[in-house]
Amino acid sequence: MSQLSHLAETLIGSEIVKLGNAINERIRNGETIYNYTIGDFNPSEFPIPAELEQLIIEAYQQKKTSYPAAEGILDLRKAISGFIQDWEGLSFTPAEIQVASGGRPLIYALFKVIVDKGDKVIYGVPSWNNNHYVHLTDGEHCEVPCLPENDFMPTVEDIKPHIKGATLICLCTPQNPTGTTLSKSALAEICELILAENATRTPDQKKLYLMFDQMYWTLTYGDTVHYNPLTLNPAMKPYTIFIDGISKVFSATGVRVGWALGPENVIAKMKAILSHLGAWAPMAEQHAVANYLPMKEAIGNYLTHFKSEVEYRLRTIYNGISALKQKGYQVDAIAPQAAIYLTIQINLRGSKTAEGQVLATQSDVTTYILSEAKIAIVPFSAFGAGADSSWYRLSVGTCKKADIPTMLQQLESALSKLS
Repeated sequence: MSQLSHLAETLIGSEIVKLGNAINERIRNGETIYNYTIGDFNPSEFPIPAELEQLIIEAYQQKKTSYPAAEGILDLRKAISGFIQDWEGLSFTPAEIQVASGGRPLIYALFKVIVDKGDKVIYGVPSWNNNHYVHLTDGEHCEVPCLPENDFMPTVEDIKPHIKGATLICLCTPQNPTGTTLSKSALAEICELILAENATRTPDQKKLYLMFDQMYWTLTYGDTVHYNPLTLNPAMKPYTIFIDGISKVFSATGVRVGWALGPENVIAKMKAILSHLGAWAPMAEQHAVANYLPMKEAIGNYLTHFKSEVEYRLRTIYNGISALKQKGYQVDAIAPQAAIYLTIQINLRGSKTAEGQVLATQSDVTTYILSEAKIAIVPFSAFGAGADSSWYRLSVGTCKKADIPTMLQQLESALSKLS
């Protein structure tokens, strides 16, 4: 039997996509399942902005279907520059902006630009896909376990012992999978740590960079505020690369327009890599987004409605889980802060089903909740946490409001059958 490359033989596919596909197959076969696994949107519940949709249609009618520039068309990069200035107060020139077909190719290109074989990459767990990107680039995994008392976000105390010799720190806030955010003080302390470490490195040594994934930055709720490294400490600009785009801010996961912001020399090398991969955002969509981003009033109106719909789902399910906890069931949740995710705990290991079966592992618990309550959620083990973690990601992007009461009733019924 022939061997493929070492990468191919050791690569693990997306656990979340695999789980979501399996659930969708069961749904297609007629089973009723509340599928809260995929970080995507049901367009019937969360359509893209009407203005953006019309602009995409018009761009195709205008035959905008040729290859785009490798770095993204200039009109779009100018529009992104204006958008982030208006909404975040960040200043980036078009030469410091790289466009691609969503965040994934940008993250991959950034890893390839910065990470050599054996370079240490620091990231918290749980977190989305950092473990896979480190594997893809032959980096050295430096996983930092994050705790519920810190909202599953890394702290400077978590990172500091590993900082020497590190090449890249990966932060995501608001975070996938937790729906939580880095506080102002926590982010400021991490920035200071990076700057202090870089000050110790000689000119011939590689600097320590920060990948700052803020794909969900507009989706904050209540008193939650999104902070970014450059606003807190402008000295971070030479070392920070933002990952951003329209996928989550405009419920446009399938439109595939993302961008990176960073030092011009890093962005130029990312462009070179992406020019070989051809991972460009489609020409028509680039033109449409370029024309949509300056529409401040339309964007404001869209976000007001969009965010209220997401927040309603998050808070209603959170309140339902909290009510079950008050009744004595072994469940818990972290209050919604941001993104489209709710972090919940289902701590049932050791329980017995009505048939006398013991839920010996967390995998048994996951299977029981799916089979008995018809609820599909993603265990934190799929995001790098240990197999015994009792915490889960619940995504509301495909959640129908009318389904929530029945879903919670079925969860309570499933819990009540355990002893």
